[in-house]
Amino acid sequence: MIKPLRRGVVAGLAALPFAAARAQTLDFPDRPLRFVVGFPPGGPNDLLARLIAPGIGERLGRAVVVENRAGANGEIAAASVAKAPADGSVFTLASNGSTTVAAALGRALPYDVRSDFVAVAPVGINPMLLVVRNGLPANNVAELLALARAQPGKLNGASAGAGGATHLALELFKAMGKVDIVHVPYKGGGPAMADLMAGLVDLYFGGLSTALPHARAGKMRALGQTALARSAAAPDIPTVAESGLPGYECAISYGIFLPAAAPAGLVDRLNRAVDATIRSPEVARKFAELGADPQFGTPAEFKLYVAEDLAKWARLAKEAGLKIE
Repeated sequence: MIKPLRRGVVAGLAALPFAAARAQTLDFPDRPLRFVVGFPPGGPNDLLARLIAPGIGERLGRAVVVENRAGANGEIAAASVAKAPADGSVFTLASNGSTTVAAALGRALPYDVRSDFVAVAPVGINPMLLVVRNGLPANNVAELLALARAQPGKLNGASAGAGGATHLALELFKAMGKVDIVHVPYKGGGPAMADLMAGLVDLYFGGLSTALPHARAGKMRALGQTALARSAAAPDIPTVAESGLPGYECAISYGIFLPAAAPAGLVDRLNRAVDATIRSPEVARKFAELGADPQFGTPAEFKLYVAEDLAKWARLAKEAGLKIE
């Protein structure tokens, strides 16, 4: 025999349709949404954000305004979004430099990517290009590794600055390849590239979009891309992983984050808007022009990627003794 329900339970059940209706009508605020970028106009973060903002806005039925809050390698912008209302009115495009890498290198950050944000969607990756000076007797990654092992401490590798992506690419190459290459930090990618072309340093991991034209012009030699798959911008150049160092991957990744308390319904809607925008053929073409490759994934998949990226760089920082204040 089925027992009669208590009055309180009946009342609770009666309220369920109302609660469900409220959940279904959960929406982004009816005003322009702030899309925060942690770098000045004109850089890759800003260009990617401005490329996808119109499509996101169209799919959400809201105006999306890109807001530049530059400073501290994107950390100022990230901190502001972490403290923003979690109603969907503010979200950010952040690279792994200001999220996982900065944390892995021991920076004292005013936020924690694991607890102060919800990972919404991957946007893209910007692989780097391993380039060497023209006179270096190495025509591929395997030959470069053999040369470095035969002459420990004799080769030197430039970077655009200690703790940045170009430095980490070099350190990961050294750790995985078990080679001793001297790190030479520069104040920016321009001076590093100039000295490589002048033959003053042996190798450099440059941004694909900036290093590729010089390699095509014969001013340096490109040995490999740093993503696991070849970029659409350079399908003829093998990856480092496929040409001598299996499993090697070091790319600047970009993704969208909301404040941690954002409702799951808004997270899913923003994810779908981002995904559909990036799959647009026109947007994909413009990604290639920027030297970036579009990425896709659910919020759960992107969250896992962020966790794995943090663990990867924390492990490298510990093994290589890297700590950037």
